[in-house]
Amino acid sequence: MEIIVNLDVMMAMRKVSSKELAKAIDITEANLSLLKRGKVKGVRFETLAKICAYLQCQPGDILAYQNDSE
Repeated sequence: MEIIVNLDVMMAMRKVSSKELAKAIDITEANLSLLKRGKVKGVRFETLAKICAYLQCQPGDILAYQNDSE
């Protein structure tokens, strides 16, 4: 099982740069890059809420579940 992070897709759809989003949600560009690549163990709900508010989307637009056995 795997969680797929589609943050880069949503950012592209909204024409938002990493620098702009990182500044808006008050995290470093390096941490945002790790999040976009799915290289983090977890994400705070507060951070997820800020991302969703800024990009005007739902958490399900950013995160998806993929069952490896399918």
